Amino acid sequence: MKKRMRSMLFCPANNPKLYYTAPSYKPDCIIFDLEDAIEVNEKDAARDLLVEGIKTLDFKDIEIFVRINGVTSPFFKADVEAIVPAGVRNIRLPMCQSAEDVQTLCRLLDAVEEEHHIELGSTKIQVGIETPKGVLGVREIVSTCERVIAISFGAEDYTASLGVERTIKGDELLFARSMIANVASMYDLVATDTVWSDFRDEEGFVEEIRRVKGLGFNSKSCIHPSQVELLHKTFAPSKEDVEKAQKILEAVEQAQVEKGGVIAVNGKMVDVPVITKARKIMALRQKE
Repeated sequence: MKKRMRSMLFCPANNPKLYYTAPSYKPDCIIFDLEDAIEVNEKDAARDLLVEGIKTLDFKDIEIFVRINGVTSPFFKADVEAIVPAGVRNIRLPMCQSAEDVQTLCRLLDAVEEEHHIELGSTKIQVGIETPKGVLGVREIVSTCERVIAISFGAEDYTASLGVERTIKGDELLFARSMIANVASMYDLVATDTVWSDFRDEEGFVEEIRRVKGLGFNSKSCIHPSQVELLHKTFAPSKEDVEKAQKILEAVEQAQVEKGGVIAVNGKMVDVPVITKARKIMALRQKE
C-alpha cells in the first residue's frame, strides 16, 4: 500500500513563518521549495534557513519533501549536500526528462549518504514530469532507480512546452495525466497531480480533484492551506463506495470464491478484480 500523500502543501523555503504555520493545517506532506519560488539571489539564504528549520523543528507525522533545483542548475549539488545531512529524506526532482537525470541525483545521494553515515538508499525521490519529453520517457525514468516512490505532474511547464493555453477543463493535459497515472499504477508509485492556482475557486478545485481521481491519481500538490481539507475529503472513498465494498467482502468471505469462480451481490457479478477494488477502498477507509 502506498504512503498517504493526498495533499502536498507547497511552502517557499525562504519564509520562516510558514515553517510554524504550515503543519497546523495538517497536510499529509509539506514540500519546501528551493526552486521556482526562490529568486536566484536568495537561493543560498533559503537553503540555509531550510537546513536550520529541518534540524530544529518537529513536524511530527507530516512527511517533509524538498523541491530542489534541477540537475542542470548550479544550485543542484549544494541543495542535496545540505539538506540530506540535515535530515531530509524525500526529494522532489523537478523537470525530469530522462533516466539520466534521476541517475545523476542517485549517484550524488549515494555519495552524500555514505559520507555522512546515513543508511544507503534511505533518501527517496519524487520525479517531477513537466515536459512532453518527460511524459514520453516516464516509464524509463521511474524504473531507473529504486529510490523513486512517486511521480508529480507540472502542468504549467508542460503547457508552455507544448505552446498551448492551460484550460479549466484540462483537455490539453489528458494524455500526460493518463500516461503518468498508468505508469504510477504499474510501478506502485504515488501519482501527484499539478496545482490548482486559483485557491478562491473551491468548486473548480473539487471538480478537478474528482477528474484526476477518475484517471488514477491519488495525490495533488496545493498552494494554499484551504485546499488541504478539500483534498482529503475528495480523495477519500465515498460512504456509498465503502458500504458497497463491505457488502462485497462479506459475501466473498461467506462464499469463499477468492481462488476462482464468481458470485452475485445485489444482482451484479463479483470476481477477483472487483474483490481487489473493494479491498483497496476499505484500506483507504482505514487510513482516514
